[in-house]
Amino acid sequence: MNIIQVASEAVPFSKTGGLADVVGALSKHLNKHKHNITLFLPLYKQTKESIGDLISAATEIKVPIGSASGGQNHLGLLWQSKIPGTTVKVFFIQHDEFFNRDNLYSTPAGDYPDNAERFIFFCRGVLESILALKLKPDIIHCHDWQTGLIPVYLKTLYRSKKDRPAAKSFFTVHNLGYQGLFNQSVMPLTGLDWSLYNWHQMEFCGKVNLLKGGLIFADTITTVSARYAQEIQTPEFGHGLHGVMQERASDLHGIINGIDYAEWNPQTDPFIPEHYQSSRLAGKIKCKKLLQENQHLPVKPNVPLLGIVSRLAQQKGVDLLLDIFDKIMEMDLQLVLLGTGEEKYHTALQEMAQKYPDKVGLNITFDNRLAHLITAGADMLLLPSRYEPCGLNQLYALKYGTVPIVRETGGLADTIINFSDEGIKNKKSTGFSFKNYSAKEFLESVKQACAVYRNRTTWQNLMKIGMEQDWSWDRSTTEYLKLYQKLLNK
Repeated sequence: MNIIQVASEAVPFSKTGGLADVVGALSKHLNKHKHNITLFLPLYKQTKESIGDLISAATEIKVPIGSASGGQNHLGLLWQSKIPGTTVKVFFIQHDEFFNRDNLYSTPAGDYPDNAERFIFFCRGVLESILALKLKPDIIHCHDWQTGLIPVYLKTLYRSKKDRPAAKSFFTVHNLGYQGLFNQSVMPLTGLDWSLYNWHQMEFCGKVNLLKGGLIFADTITTVSARYAQEIQTPEFGHGLHGVMQERASDLHGIINGIDYAEWNPQTDPFIPEHYQSSRLAGKIKCKKLLQENQHLPVKPNVPLLGIVSRLAQQKGVDLLLDIFDKIMEMDLQLVLLGTGEEKYHTALQEMAQKYPDKVGLNITFDNRLAHLITAGADMLLLPSRYEPCGLNQLYALKYGTVPIVRETGGLADTIINFSDEGIKNKKSTGFSFKNYSAKEFLESVKQACAVYRNRTTWQNLMKIGMEQDWSWDRSTTEYLKLYQKLLNK
């Protein structure tokens, strides 16, 4: 198959979060299955700094922003590269006015005010590039709201174009909470007819909703776990689009993200002091000792060390953590936290860290090396999310023998089986989970985990069950390929 992936970020070229990991890894693993994969990305300042010299594709595109009568052409230049170690072609669309900025989508003061125009340009730029390069894709796979207009354009503005892409559109929602909502004034910039601005297609609460456009017009929709595919059809998790998801239910599928064991593997990880595996766990003890020293905590090998690697936002359950902070500090344990996010959480956590200096290591930053060390050195990883479409950190934790404590939602529910004696016996239990978004239930799960931790035989059995599971991209890629083929066979 000829498959084009379109996203606003992808490793190793640009990244703000898990979306980049997923797009980069999926492209690479589809390529391993001998399919012809092409990836389109914006050419950010971050990209220029990360990969240095690019090859010019010797192609200039004219991208209309607005209608044919009242629009303006923006010029874009195409540059080319490959994902290292693969034959995946990567095309970058350069337009420095939109993309040559320090950040991808926003500054600490908020989103860029021209984000609608930036990603309207990108969506039309991708389609103009496909025409200019004479590509013949079978599937155009779009990711999140920044690419939501592509399925719309394929069935409207580009439907009658000469040499139009005859591809099927495939749309993946990584987080329904981010929708690309903009004022009505954005509608003319899309070049689309005003008739599409209605409650059933692109209008949402008096605004233009770019994600909704992608959901309505795409031929197939996926999201990143089976549980999340069910949840987003309900008012609680649907962010106002649950009706749309119910309407598209027959075309909606949940596929758990994989993880890249070339990067996340305690047997080979270059960021940890000693390697280990399920049959030889001594190296994990050394990782814990180094983590405690790194965080200026007392070196206590038998005290539970809890880790958090997270964006500090309400979605991630930081408010639950703060609600129980004093109570867990009464227990004989330590906590190491890494992440950045909302300023109010920075402040509250800094106060707690000052209050418990011998028990808490706080790192308000992004540090990939420390993320690996926490994943290897901690005994447990906390993920008390309000909602979690998939989650990758719990999958990393399993591989490293770090037992997850999670809220039973989305991908966390699909990947972590709650502890029980029967679950240990049958090699099914992989962590601890609590059902309701409740500080009380979260605290009980932490207490239960710490109690089980004191039984070293049971705890090591729990660690090994998680370490021996397979959450690689091979299984996820196979599911995507089945859906691609099903779509082409329609």
